[in-house]
Amino acid sequence: MPVQPPLPLICAAEGAPLSKLVTKAQLNWAESNGFAGQRGRLLPLPGAAGALGGYLFGLGRSDDRPKLVTGLAGAALDSGAYRLAGDFGDPTLAALGFRLGAYRFDRYRKAKPAPTLALPDGADGGEVARLADAAFLARDLVNTPPNDLGPDTFEAEIRSFATRHEMTIKAVVGDDLLKQNFPMIHAVGRAGPEAPRLMDLSWGKKSDPKITLVGKGVTFDTGGLDIKPASGMLLMKKDMGGAANVLGLAHAIIDAKLKVRLRVLIPIVENSISASAFRPGDILPSRSGQTVEIGNTDAEGRLILGDALTLADEESPDLVLDMATLTGAARAALGPDLPPLYSTDDTLARDLMAAGLASDDPLWQMPLWAPYDRMMDSRIADMNNAGSTPFAGSITAAMFLKRFVKSAKAWVHLDIFAWAPEPRPGRPFGGTDQGIRAVYGVLKQRYS
Repeated sequence: MPVQPPLPLICAAEGAPLSKLVTKAQLNWAESNGFAGQRGRLLPLPGAAGALGGYLFGLGRSDDRPKLVTGLAGAALDSGAYRLAGDFGDPTLAALGFRLGAYRFDRYRKAKPAPTLALPDGADGGEVARLADAAFLARDLVNTPPNDLGPDTFEAEIRSFATRHEMTIKAVVGDDLLKQNFPMIHAVGRAGPEAPRLMDLSWGKKSDPKITLVGKGVTFDTGGLDIKPASGMLLMKKDMGGAANVLGLAHAIIDAKLKVRLRVLIPIVENSISASAFRPGDILPSRSGQTVEIGNTDAEGRLILGDALTLADEESPDLVLDMATLTGAARAALGPDLPPLYSTDDTLARDLMAAGLASDDPLWQMPLWAPYDRMMDSRIADMNNAGSTPFAGSITAAMFLKRFVKSAKAWVHLDIFAWAPEPRPGRPFGGTDQGIRAVYGVLKQRYS
């Protein structure tokens, strides 16, 4: 059978004239159906002999248009091949938006193939592919339920990733965590049915600037002995979203061959409940030598990150960046779509926010407010993991992590949600990427 040419997807701004984009018959059809370029609206167009002639797609107003608005088309269209026409702006962002919006997670059901898009003229096909693949990697991992992504399976996924990207990899598993001085990772994960572990991956020339990524890898979080209510556990498959997004970012860095020596550290645990679970009131040693009193076992992510950040910091890298689904307080402050950004380098923070706005991957800088550091104080240990008040929970969590970073030239912490509770342009409902494009954009500017 002959291959059908891609159907046109004709992009039109709200209120803009359509006469130069469509035939007179199609213009009459659009007017009779009330199409005026409304954001996200798709209108099938009549073609020759009653065939489908393509679609009109509304971009909305120019002053209120998401960078990835074409993602709404990718999400709404049926299977098939399409091409963009009209004035759709930056061709790379338009193509990327469509691909990100067309994402489907169909591992557990039969579904039609996602729509495809011919690369528009002037688009950077390599950039579109690497950023879409980075996002899809993160989304697939976050969407996978914990019965199919426990610590053992997650390690296997990471090993496969390392093989594909020609990375060196090592793992510290189970009681070896104690022997090699990662006591907090061990304590948090020892109650789970599968052993806790730390994955350590590296890539690039040793002489290049050292960039270390750290991702929280809690494959499921019951809350531990301070158990969450049932409603609080419904999304806890996404508690490894930091690790998933770090892997997506690592893919983009490696695929673009940035001139960095990349290291990726992922502590993996299940925060479970059994006779060996760590308890409220326990005092844990840490790799850094600091002691931590456990005020709440549901503040476990910062514990495993503390040991991993200490390891990252030991070689004084140019940048340590961690991603973690760390606090509900971050969502209370900024909502699900805007992750808080904390950094010891304000210039870097501003660059990250600018890159995020340019790529529809927003971040917002929050303060490392020194007076709040005392909220993590303990009467009998160096610090408490839960703090003394319910206030400023995202800030105090960041301040806790900062205590484990002493030597890195710069440190960035992203308190991400890794979930889209409602579909948005380029982000269907479910597990999602956050921070990948923003961080990659800055690293590309600095290390290409």
